[in-house]
Amino acid sequence: MEAELVALAAAGATALVQQMAVDSWAQARDRVVSFFSRRGGDEDAVIEGELETSREELAAAMEASDEQAALDVQAEWRTRLRRALLANPAVASELRSLIADLELPERDQQVANVHNTISGGVQHGPVIQAGNVGSLSFGTPSGQT
Repeated sequence: MEAELVALAAAGATALVQQMAVDSWAQARDRVVSFFSRRGGDEDAVIEGELETSREELAAAMEASDEQAALDVQAEWRTRLRRALLANPAVASELRSLIADLELPERDQQVANVHNTISGGVQHGPVIQAGNVGSLSFGTPSGQT
């Protein structure tokens, strides 16, 4: 049973650290604060401050390409989640729900940088800038007038 809780804590820490790097962080942070504050102990403001400190450390690690520091942030929250689970294994279902909410959607497409240049004077029509455009047509469909 403990191995399952350890794996669950690891998944939670991974999802949490991923959220620290995206725009929806404030919502994720609030959910994590709520999870920990219901366990007793730290006040909301303390937990929120620790999460924000971890996010700043993660941002600095990413900026410096310091993979070990990023892993340290994840390890810290994995330990905290594991302790919460060991103290009360009944919260495992709540953590699973939290993880499901925190996980970032899988990306089917490969991320690529796109550089578009428009040249040749003034453009008098639509200009589309995109990495992929599946099907696009302008004007009257063929066969109709």
